[in-house]
Amino acid sequence: MANNKTNKSESKKVEDLKASQKDFNDTTMTTNQGLKVNDTNNSLKSGERGSTLLEDFLLREKITSFDHERIPERIVHARGSAAHGYFELYDSIAQYTKAGIFNDVSRKTPVFVRFSTVAGSKGSPDLARDVRGFAVKFYTEEGTWDLVGNNMPIFFIQDAMKFPDLIHSVKPEPNKEIPQAASAHDTFYDFVSHATETLHNHIWVMSDRAIPRSFRMMEGFGIHTFRFINDKNESHFVRFHWKPKLGVHSLTWDEAVKINGADSDFHRRDLWDAIEAGQFPEWELGVQIIPQEDEFKFEFDLLDPTKLIPEEMVPVQIIGKMTLNKNPENFFAETEQVAFLPGHVVPGIDFTNDPLLQGRLFSYRDTQLSRLGGPNFHQIPINRPIVPTHNNQRDGMMQTEIPTGQTAYFPNSLTGGCPHLAKMAEGGFHSYEERIDAKKVRGRSESFNDHFSQPALFYRSLAKWEQEHVADAYTFELGKCNQKHIKERMLWLIAEIDTDLANKVAEGLGLAIPETIEQPVNQAIGADEEVSKHQPPKKKNYLDAAPTLSQANTKFDSIATRQVAVLVANGFSMKNFKKMSDALEKEGAMVKLIAPHGGTITCDENMEHPVDAAIMTTESVLFDSVYIPGGKAAVDKLMKEAKFVKFINETLKHCKAIAADAEGEDLIDKTFVKDFKKDKAVLINQEPSKFIDAMKQHRNWDRSDLVKEIPA
Repeated sequence: MANNKTNKSESKKVEDLKASQKDFNDTTMTTNQGLKVNDTNNSLKSGERGSTLLEDFLLREKITSFDHERIPERIVHARGSAAHGYFELYDSIAQYTKAGIFNDVSRKTPVFVRFSTVAGSKGSPDLARDVRGFAVKFYTEEGTWDLVGNNMPIFFIQDAMKFPDLIHSVKPEPNKEIPQAASAHDTFYDFVSHATETLHNHIWVMSDRAIPRSFRMMEGFGIHTFRFINDKNESHFVRFHWKPKLGVHSLTWDEAVKINGADSDFHRRDLWDAIEAGQFPEWELGVQIIPQEDEFKFEFDLLDPTKLIPEEMVPVQIIGKMTLNKNPENFFAETEQVAFLPGHVVPGIDFTNDPLLQGRLFSYRDTQLSRLGGPNFHQIPINRPIVPTHNNQRDGMMQTEIPTGQTAYFPNSLTGGCPHLAKMAEGGFHSYEERIDAKKVRGRSESFNDHFSQPALFYRSLAKWEQEHVADAYTFELGKCNQKHIKERMLWLIAEIDTDLANKVAEGLGLAIPETIEQPVNQAIGADEEVSKHQPPKKKNYLDAAPTLSQANTKFDSIATRQVAVLVANGFSMKNFKKMSDALEKEGAMVKLIAPHGGTITCDENMEHPVDAAIMTTESVLFDSVYIPGGKAAVDKLMKEAKFVKFINETLKHCKAIAADAEGEDLIDKTFVKDFKKDKAVLINQEPSKFIDAMKQHRNWDRSDLVKEIPA
């Protein structure tokens, strides 16, 4: 009887779902004015690879509606952290660009940088699995330049027309407003499984890149292909890269879940504390430069924002360094009110016909008009350029300046024609004169169709432990979906990327990979377009592997700002502690005393030491490594506290470095670490230098398969 009731209940749910969808059956998409729409996937362009046209009222209506959905919080990138700093150029690249910031090595250009998550609200936790925004405002002597990028080199979609659809799919489902800051739900995977252009960025989000250890330890990318223009008006294509001096390091998903509970401000606090401690974050700026004549030499399209240019094919040339050395004085006035616009460029930097970039040039300004109350948001102190501004723009909401004079138009004679126009030789901006000879169409270049080759390259390039994390992420995310047909469609697509990966995910889901799928793979087409024209072809292998895509090949030469938990109680060994802490602090690590209680603790030399955290108020996931200095009285006390054992076991499970001296080994023997004493990142009675070397490696991933059964 129970089974029969269950079946009836499920049948009723299905009928209710069908009834709720009844009003939507056989409806035709229209604009807000009732005009029927036959393509909501592509913006209007001058040729399939041409620039997007201002007359595209469908794009403007869709984007405008989307940009104004919420105020005052950002619709995307709402959760942000920021800092002030400066950029210095190593060597002039005047042969490529006339931009002063890239010509004058004597300059120290002020910057303001905002890091963010994408999907969550302003109050969401820092450690969501998500893309991270990496936006840099350069206050240059020629005007403000905004490099508005992410911590992944590609984007989800190819055309800005699809951006509202992407974000609507990943945001909390509108009927129940859950889940927050999470992509593991039906609407997102329903979209991804139909819009296969998303697959490349999506596999990056399934990788460890989506859970950075710190903003200070993640890369940044300009995403789009831009242009450099030199003083001879010659064009080169360019992509921008930020390379962190500390290397690229991430957390595991298990850690992220626990950190969100222990400290939902983990990334924000980490950035703030590092700067306050004088451990200033640094990134080197690199560029990939492609001559104009090489535009079509690759097996992918340079204008496709879902494609990266492997560094193995076009090396990154390091040209300068950015340092962040000052925290904001007021979060709202600076971090919240800063306005980044991709359309803010300076002479020597120009746009390409990347259809996503073209749409962003409109969308970002439109969004700021909504968020910041009107067209005068450039007068807010954090947005003001460092050079004087002169134009005939007047009045408007939030006007804080008092323009003087009789005229507010051009040309004029009453004020001597001022402000006058600037010639190119005087630094006037001049757009690159790209020849355009094309039909006005709403479509997409067939050169954008390859959706499987680069996701496959990315996966092939990862270390084994990174591949395992990708498989686990897909399994978790799809396991949160309720609709079987969405899971199966995703499994089919993952199999097109990599069969072994798909098999691992399928096993975790308890499903078989379907031989075919019912609906067309690629829905990024208009109603009248031929489906086969935009079907993604089978993956190509134009590069066996790109080692630079793997975090296993990042920098491992520093423990600066790494958090070391030192487990102590009354009577801990001062001799051992001082030897270790001196060595760690000399390398820039942050040593924290974790004790059974707060207040102070006394060492075996009867000296008092302030406790940084009582064991009940902290978690192992907030630290990069653990050290136990010993001292019999202290260790006897620690062994009576179950959470210290749990703390060490979790550290082991997360493949971090562990060190112990003298009686500290007795505490180790109460944990699972006792079976790992030969592990290269478990140091018992070893010199501090050995512990430091182990910490520099970030994790001992060789341990990962061996600790899977350890409870944490």
